Amino acid sequence: MTIHIGARAGQIAETVLLPGDPRRAEWAARTFLENPECVNKVRGMLGFTGMWRGNRVTIHGSGMGMPSLSIYANELIRDYGAKTLVRIGSCGAMQRSVALRDIILAMTASSLSTPSRGIFRELNFAPCADWTLLRNAAAAAEAKGTTCHVGGIYSSDVFYDERPDLNEQMTRHGILGVEMEAAELYNLAARHGVRALAVLTVSDHLITEEALPSEDREKSFGDMVEIALEAAFA
Repeated sequence: MTIHIGARAGQIAETVLLPGDPRRAEWAARTFLENPECVNKVRGMLGFTGMWRGNRVTIHGSGMGMPSLSIYANELIRDYGAKTLVRIGSCGAMQRSVALRDIILAMTASSLSTPSRGIFRELNFAPCADWTLLRNAAAAAEAKGTTCHVGGIYSSDVFYDERPDLNEQMTRHGILGVEMEAAELYNLAARHGVRALAVLTVSDHLITEEALPSEDREKSFGDMVEIALEAAFA
């Protein structure tokens, strides 16, 4: 057990999927895993471990934002031996070529700041995904016929952003979408020598102001979970 995770030794798999919402973790575990067991309920942050095609998997909530994700990812890596961490979540599109329900695979993750900023000091470290996971995810998306975009994303500190000028520069420089966690996940993966990837479903669009209706989200998020699992075990 750790401060924030109540799982016993051996209850967390080496491969962990990280949705932000703990209820989405529960839904994904009960939908895609065989015999999922709830291994964490501390502070309402649910985690489940089960089997997928003979492979042991944990699906654990990370909360919203990089500070929250940093807590769970640190403990999963350092205390439970997680070796592969895949963020599964929603994002907002920042390019007209990206549509609702599309999948974005984050090759890199730009940010204004992360919880790791104090370590890097003056260095603008460039966090990136694990190449094997990225390649496997792209192949899985292609095999499923899912529209997939591979490139840079922006991990924001805030949800209610009031920097339209910054958004304009992100779009100008080809950033595909915005979310709130991947940059710090990639930092931690690099620091601890583990694999990480963010597989994201486009749920809204910053340019067109479209948004995916809640009743349509489950199928799209299901594609994302399947791609993440395929990437981890290909």
